[in-house]
Amino acid sequence: MRIAITGGGTGGHLAIAKALGQECKKQGIPTLYIGGTKGQDKQWFDNAEAPFEHVAFLESTPVVNQSFLGKWSALAQNITESFKAKKLLQEHNITACISVGGFSAATGSFGAIFSSIPFFIHEQNACIGSLNRLLKPFAKKFFSSFNFSGATIVPYPINNAFFATQRIRTNLQTIAFFGGSQGAKAINALALQLAPLLKQYNIRILHQTGKLDYADTYQAYKAQGLSFAHSLDDFKYNNADIFIFDFSTQMAELMGIADFCISRSGASSLWEIASNGLPALFVPYPYAAKNHQYFNAKNLVDKGLALLYTQNDITQKTPQDIIADIQHLNLTQISHTLLQETRQNGTKDIIDSITQYLTT
Repeated sequence: MRIAITGGGTGGHLAIAKALGQECKKQGIPTLYIGGTKGQDKQWFDNAEAPFEHVAFLESTPVVNQSFLGKWSALAQNITESFKAKKLLQEHNITACISVGGFSAATGSFGAIFSSIPFFIHEQNACIGSLNRLLKPFAKKFFSSFNFSGATIVPYPINNAFFATQRIRTNLQTIAFFGGSQGAKAINALALQLAPLLKQYNIRILHQTGKLDYADTYQAYKAQGLSFAHSLDDFKYNNADIFIFDFSTQMAELMGIADFCISRSGASSLWEIASNGLPALFVPYPYAAKNHQYFNAKNLVDKGLALLYTQNDITQKTPQDIIADIQHLNLTQISHTLLQETRQNGTKDIIDSITQYLTT
């Protein structure tokens, strides 16, 4: 058996592709990755650390947010490139192909369908992406962690490190602000707004600013008179008010320290937070396709497991209102329920399901 994994463009899609590649490598299944030349695909996988046996990057073109003529032009180019994908699939004797979505998935997905290779989809978000919706009728199985009609429900494929640092939260001593590696200006501004009140309550801060806003945010905290930890260990073992950083490879450990977090709600971030048992207030990125971050967060909010503010909500609430909303939560109950709602080994479930389909 040889599996092709296609898709990408953005970090959420690429994280799933990487997780699936690592699981295949663990099981001894050779893999081909087909990504695009736009987006972050090459940055992630055009290197020796990529978990795939072979990688290829084709000219996938986004169809969403194009003009009427632009959509047809993009579709035509993707179909033309898909014949290159079809040739790659044949050259590498691929027996199954799974799409992780994103505009980079178009060429590999069409190539698999044109080759009559068993085709599968993993949908990350609570709103089905345009390409996934188009190709869903051709998929042998449609995997998701959200309850879509006809979906095969699997745990979200995330790094087991987030389970390793999970715990039940009992009181509010540390709040984390996570805006992602690129940062989120709205969350950075909210953190600075809340910081004086958090200091009054002796609540410490972990803050991921992103690279662009790090220097300005640091100076703004300094002007407030906060004391800084110089490293995560310094924050853990001493009594500084805040540890501020632009990017970290220690997100699982950071989440494990926090008692609550304020975060964007991309699918990977949401499920990492949930699997850690970390109660959260989600502030969705308002320009995400189909507003999917809002609906990702709403999936937990409807179960009473999170708070949800739009960016407009933030501007209409005082710091006292926001802290009061957080303090009214039963952190222990939410944390306990989150741990019951999440399971490990989502990638294994997906690959095992594909293997079972091919061998029955």
